[in-house]
Amino acid sequence: MYLLALILLVSTALAGVPHASREDEHSFPVATNGQQFPWNKMRLPQAVSPLHYDLLIHPNLSSLDFAGSVKIQVQVHEETNTIVLHSKDLNITKAAVLASAEGEGQIVKVLEYPAYQQIALVSDSTVLKKGGVYFIELEFVAKLSESFHGFYKSTYRTREGEERVLASTQFEATSARAAFPCFDEPAFKANFSIRIRRESRHISISNMPKLRTLALPDVLFEDQFDVTVKMSTYLVAFIVCDFLSVSKNTEHGVKISVYTVPDKIDQAEFALDAAVRLLDFYDDYFDIPYPLPKQDLAAIPDFQSGAMENWGLTTYRETSLLFDPHKSSASDKLGITMIIAHELAHQWFGNLVTMQWWNDLWLNEGFAKFMEFVSVNITNPELQVEDYFMGKCFEAMEVDCLGSSHPVSTPVENPAQIQEMFDDVSYDKGACILHMLREFLTPDHFKSGIVRYLKKYSYQNTVNAHLWESLTTKQHSEGELDVKVMMETWTLQEGFPLITVEVKGREVRLSQERYLKGGDPSQTSGFLWHVPLTYVTSNSATVHRFLLKTKTDVLYLPEEVDWVKFNVDMSGYYIVHYEGSGWDDLITLLKHNHTALSSNDRASLINNVFQLVSVGKLPLDKALDLSLYLSRETEIMPVTQGLSELIPLYKLMEKRDMEVLENQMKGYIVHLFHELIDGQAWTDDGSVSERMLRSYLLLFACVRGHSPCVSTATQLFNKWKESDGNMSLPNDVSLAVFAVGARTEEGWDFMFEKFHESLYTSLKSRIKSALSISPLTHKLKWMMEQSLEGSVMKTQDLPYVVTSISRNPKGYKHAWDFLRANWHSLVKKFDLGSHSIAHMVTGVTSQYSTREMLEEIQEFFRSLTAETGAELRCIQQALENVEENIRWMDKNLPLLQAWLDKNHPEPAQLDDQFKHTEL
Repeated sequence: MYLLALILLVSTALAGVPHASREDEHSFPVATNGQQFPWNKMRLPQAVSPLHYDLLIHPNLSSLDFAGSVKIQVQVHEETNTIVLHSKDLNITKAAVLASAEGEGQIVKVLEYPAYQQIALVSDSTVLKKGGVYFIELEFVAKLSESFHGFYKSTYRTREGEERVLASTQFEATSARAAFPCFDEPAFKANFSIRIRRESRHISISNMPKLRTLALPDVLFEDQFDVTVKMSTYLVAFIVCDFLSVSKNTEHGVKISVYTVPDKIDQAEFALDAAVRLLDFYDDYFDIPYPLPKQDLAAIPDFQSGAMENWGLTTYRETSLLFDPHKSSASDKLGITMIIAHELAHQWFGNLVTMQWWNDLWLNEGFAKFMEFVSVNITNPELQVEDYFMGKCFEAMEVDCLGSSHPVSTPVENPAQIQEMFDDVSYDKGACILHMLREFLTPDHFKSGIVRYLKKYSYQNTVNAHLWESLTTKQHSEGELDVKVMMETWTLQEGFPLITVEVKGREVRLSQERYLKGGDPSQTSGFLWHVPLTYVTSNSATVHRFLLKTKTDVLYLPEEVDWVKFNVDMSGYYIVHYEGSGWDDLITLLKHNHTALSSNDRASLINNVFQLVSVGKLPLDKALDLSLYLSRETEIMPVTQGLSELIPLYKLMEKRDMEVLENQMKGYIVHLFHELIDGQAWTDDGSVSERMLRSYLLLFACVRGHSPCVSTATQLFNKWKESDGNMSLPNDVSLAVFAVGARTEEGWDFMFEKFHESLYTSLKSRIKSALSISPLTHKLKWMMEQSLEGSVMKTQDLPYVVTSISRNPKGYKHAWDFLRANWHSLVKKFDLGSHSIAHMVTGVTSQYSTREMLEEIQEFFRSLTAETGAELRCIQQALENVEENIRWMDKNLPLLQAWLDKNHPEPAQLDDQFKHTEL
């Protein structure tokens, strides 16, 4: 199917407009003026392609609109009298075609077809000759976008409370066309010469350094930027603002600058140092000099995603870039470094070498996600990033185990489908399969392969096969391993394998099947992966390897062993089931000597055992028996993995009337970890992973009403409040303190006042989190309404606020009601198919487990049309999750009750103030 789709795509693309017009007349759409539109496909024809754009943009930040003109130099590949390109919500005021740059322009007719966001320039007299070079001149006006894409308005308040406006761009994936008419597909690479007009109180920045500024009449200035390298339209960027900046040079002579609103410029130093280190690392690692003279990082007050890799001008949420050593936590340090590493990796993967079309988005995003870990592991060893990589694979598996998943490389056509590709499969699964391949080939072979790939395809567009060819060395192709054949089993089919291991003496019998929750058994047949297995045994800590290419196989151990553990450190994208005594042997090992396995091996066992319960391979009590060892666990990954498997069990109960069992389960979890919790210091001391574990455990304990935690947090909150918020709280414990403080009306109001006043993005972020887990229902509803309105709380934070409130026992009904009531406003603001919408849809519905709620959810989504989101993949994911929850509860509740009665009969012991408002 994939190959067929590809052949069809190529043949239609090569047809060009004139040939298409010979097809059935009735299949052509009607333009806005009632005439026939000369193109009937979502993808542009290939009759012409752009070489160079000369772009002038003049925004008015008072009237919130902009005017512009563009002169596009095009190469003609096929004789035509029509040029089709993209334009969205632009009012084209003039259109002409010129035979030379300075020649006399011939005015052409403009036909618009908004459904495909296309315009056609039709000439009645001029035929563009094959092989010729022509110029298209267009003038246009538009409103600054009120959403987060295109050329959009952003606002911020100064320390004195004055609101200021700026204009910034976000073009990926398909929004360059909303700022200027263009050939808005990644394969139409060109050079861009950009000029921006502005007032004297503003500056402008763009992809390239500014060459000069011209003074114009009416106190206007025109900034003219150097011509860009050859690149895709989605990477063009420009900002008109009043930001300040700080700068440093890398060892390779590239000027790095961080731009922020003036009041926050003192929070830019950390990002600047991180960017200098990381750009130098990539420059050396890829053995290709960064091709631009500068790299700017700009913190935008309103920003939908985390960051964007525009070439030479990366843009970020303020929380993704700004850091204050006195206000920011360990997780802020880790998060900001990783995001910068991701965007700078894109300067090579994505910008220098770009996927041919969005179906292979993972070549951009999977690589950038993977390179975050490779780079930060070297540049910032103290952050211990390798510990967290496994979590990315578990996140990907959560969606990849559903029937609604999709292959890493999957066909897409329209903008909503393209947006949907920006998901955990493209990012996290993409990164995990690359990590698996790197471990299999060895890091050195892998690195030389990707350097080969980048050098060979610089300034070009690629498909999957180009990468696999670059990674296949001569010895591989002559030997057993064909990287392309192996990796296409991971990129061209959805899902992942469940490997079943049965040890009989020295013989290890292996089999593979698709791991699929709930779905139709027909969705599991016919799947086969080439799985690079790794394992250690009780007799050998050496990592052994075995490539499983068939449905079943057998390997032989040199001697009999007490236990065997497959998928060492979870370096492979698969889960493992042990037949016979395999699980009992591992549970015994964890009970008596858990450190015989690495912390990542322990975390992967915890994850796998609960996943196997979900598909009926193991009974629930086996997974719970394994969890008992956690009372002696101290490492961040197994502890957080244990909590992330156990907490959802009582979260399902919270949305049903089963308080006794719910409290018993909560009591068991607190009891399991109470020694570790009570041993935590309320400071910022320790390694990054120790500090992040402290934040996680103390927040959990305080929200659970664990008395020692609540008592300390209450004392600290009262002192902080008495100091009018001026006392310095340890950053890593402040979220636990705020969560306890937000339980009362007075505490909530005080914190909101501090939230409103603060210029520290990380502090604001923690306060916002605490406010959203408060039991005060009316406050939760108000937070969602204010986030949507956008003046008191930023609309960019709404998806987070809604999903956080949906996990709150006092707020989940309101979050679902809010999502339904405001659906049309949300898809307009955040864009159909966006990760923000998907995050809300799956987040708000994920903890329901009754047939009544399933019907209510189905009924709402059935009421939508295709234009308002009925076909979104996230809806299918949400329904599958609820169906799985229903199945799980039906099957496992009696088992859970029986196991808890035997192992932990006592309910949770709550602090007095939590008795009636427990979260």
